[in-house]
Amino acid sequence: MKALFIGVIAAAALVAATASAQATIHPASTRGSQAAALITRVNVAASEFKFVLSKRTARRGVVIFRITNVGKIKHDFAIKLRKTRLLAHGQSAILRVVFLRKGSYPYRCTVPGHAAAGMKGVFRVT
Repeated sequence: MKALFIGVIAAAALVAATASAQATIHPASTRGSQAAALITRVNVAASEFKFVLSKRTARRGVVIFRITNVGKIKHDFAIKLRKTRLLAHGQSAILRVVFLRKGSYPYRCTVPGHAAAGMKGVFRVT
């Protein structure tokens, strides 16, 4: 019985030491902050006939665009072969885009004539 008790205590000590070593190598706060650093949030207001972005640049990683139509007619938002649905006045959509390379990425409204009227621009990834 005494040997069983010592074995259980030794096993518990081994599990605790392993967990402590893993926490030292990759603390949870570091993993969370690294992931947060790779995500950029950009608010986009669409109206006649322009887009207003809260940020025009981001670092490589995930960019989450929140597009809100503040105009009177329907608009959408397209960038890097991704596009939102047509948004009526007051509607919003989320567009999640992964940028792996630095560069300039054009965006536009795909409704015929809107980009020509000014609903376009360039988003830069650094």
